[in-house]
Amino acid sequence: MLVLASASPRRKELLAQLVKRFEVCPADIDEAPYENEGAVDYVLRMAREKAQAAAEKLKAKRNEIENVVILASDTSVVVDGVILGKPSCFEDSKRMLRLLSGRDHQVMTSICLYDLHREHVQLTNVTSNVSFRALSDVEIAQYWKSGDPQDKAGSYAIQGLGAVFVRSVSGSYSAVVGLPLYEASQLLALFGIHALEEMSGE
Repeated sequence: MLVLASASPRRKELLAQLVKRFEVCPADIDEAPYENEGAVDYVLRMAREKAQAAAEKLKAKRNEIENVVILASDTSVVVDGVILGKPSCFEDSKRMLRLLSGRDHQVMTSICLYDLHREHVQLTNVTSNVSFRALSDVEIAQYWKSGDPQDKAGSYAIQGLGAVFVRSVSGSYSAVVGLPLYEASQLLALFGIHALEEMSGE
């Protein structure tokens, strides 16, 4: 059985493109970066800790954990090596979007697969480059009022209204949304879960 350790509707929709049947077990963890922690180390740690948190919840609820595989993921927006989390308020959102305005930044998405029975873990990270056009303060204020950026890393959603700011994406579009489908399918195959077989019913 596959378990998605996320409450994100975006990750749920993306995973459903690869696997028909899975359960959802959201993981709540402290997402504050460590002092001097690099961006790649941070997103990999977040994915691992989400998987571990979901594992603890499942172990507390189930007597049988054989054949349970957890998929956890984390996405962070990074500019000049600085991790941009979710905005706490409009001023925080404006600060982030001004940083991204008219330039390139990186979106890092990590995946952790965790086989509870075998205590086996696989991790990977995908980095995509996103280029923004210049944004005015009026546009930033209007965007905040739309509600779109308020719970998103970097204060924008490429699959939503934030797409109008994006000039180009180099890398994995699905990773920028929240789950890199190619890399996820490759990791799932290592755990005996094959996307083509799952979706064809074979």
